Amino acid sequence: MKKAIIIGSGVGGLATALRLKAQGLDVVVFENNSYPGGKLSSFNLGQYRFDAGPSLLTMPHYIDELFELFNENPKDYFNYKRKDISCKYFWEDKTVLNAYSDKNKFINEINKVLKVDKNIVTKYLLKAKKKYDLTKNIFLEQSLHKIKTYLSSDLIKGIFNLYMFQINKTLDTVNQDELKEPHLVQLFNRFATYNGSSPFKTPGMMTLIQHLEQEYGTFVSEKGMINISKSIFDLAKRNGVKFEFNKLVNEIIVKNNKVVGVKVNNTVIESDFVVSNMDIVPTYKKLLKKSYQPKKVLNQERSSSALIFYWGIKKTFKNLELHNILFSNNYKKEFDSIFELGTISDDPTVYINITSKDVVSDAPKESENWFVMINSPNDTGQDWSEIIKTVRQNTINKINRTLNIDIESFIEFEKVFSPKTIEKNTQSYLGSLYGSSSNNKMSAFLRHPNFSKHIQNLYFCGGSVHPGGGIPLCLLSAKIVSELIKK
Repeated sequence: MKKAIIIGSGVGGLATALRLKAQGLDVVVFENNSYPGGKLSSFNLGQYRFDAGPSLLTMPHYIDELFELFNENPKDYFNYKRKDISCKYFWEDKTVLNAYSDKNKFINEINKVLKVDKNIVTKYLLKAKKKYDLTKNIFLEQSLHKIKTYLSSDLIKGIFNLYMFQINKTLDTVNQDELKEPHLVQLFNRFATYNGSSPFKTPGMMTLIQHLEQEYGTFVSEKGMINISKSIFDLAKRNGVKFEFNKLVNEIIVKNNKVVGVKVNNTVIESDFVVSNMDIVPTYKKLLKKSYQPKKVLNQERSSSALIFYWGIKKTFKNLELHNILFSNNYKKEFDSIFELGTISDDPTVYINITSKDVVSDAPKESENWFVMINSPNDTGQDWSEIIKTVRQNTINKINRTLNIDIESFIEFEKVFSPKTIEKNTQSYLGSLYGSSSNNKMSAFLRHPNFSKHIQNLYFCGGSVHPGGGIPLCLLSAKIVSELIKK
């Protein structure tokens, strides 16, 4: 039986382990932490439970697929429900808009609240769908770096519809041209943050992200986001995947341009295949020091990071949903601060996730667990203690102004994650949440492929490589890697 070693047990690593096990390989996962899941971890503050990392669940059918590989019913272990309201948006001018999962309800809400003609929004969403349909097989479901990907009818269709992709316009320009209404432009600009980019730099192609959320919906896991990593970790254990925790991989061993194993605590462990679920930059800089370094890929601009306040709030707010956005008054300034100045503006957009709205055990009675996230630059040596102090006050002021409350008086517990914390906990280079940014129109092609062009039997999965960051794309990276190894 051939053996595969996975380095890291983030969601991409867990999914790859399962897919390779289903193909008949002997699979061992080495994890530096004492727990699986990478960014998908959890912790408690008093009686409050918090998901530490990703808070948005979309396209859960990719998780279901992993159970179905082993003829198991996912509903026995991982349950979720679709949210009626994907997100609730607030502006300081007292505009409030519910983004309904149902497309018609969403369009009617935009018409009612923002007075935008329904045909304008319908046309916009239809164009986003066409972009997705034309590109999903090429950009999301296959390796972009294999010649066969370009010898397909999908590529030919894409070439004939190249004008539709709007890659020579920024997302903001497309939204300004097609939507015009300032609130709606800002709302749809927000989707650039789903891959850690700026709407004023990322290409207009990214309107397809709005289609993904609208078409597939937003979901909530009945036991919190942590149950994603827990349920697929348990699935892997049940089916014979081996895990080694608190084991730091020191080196990927290469002989004659071919992987032969890894070194763990100075012990060499042989393997036929090695898959790194680590961020691509430390994979090369720490584990492949003696090998070819793809400098162009490694030196790309990194994605944004986050400053996260975890607050135990001893009050409930009926006007808030699971996902809430309190928009900045100056979006351009916010993203210029992040990507040009390496700091956070004095009026940041505030994202508030409250899982206790659906998972009532996540907070004590008459209380809520607030995951409060601010888009942030990655860590390039800033004084984070000073930034945290300033941003915390600006965030509280923003919440108080927008929601007309005094939130600080209700904060019972607090924990803070900075980009530095994120890098320490997850090995994400500079604390970037999505690997490289998508601020360049060629960024999809500049992401590292899921295989090595220089080292045989070495593969890569997770958010820092193709097709990108976020749970669905990490799961797709696992699918691509398993197909490459199978072939």
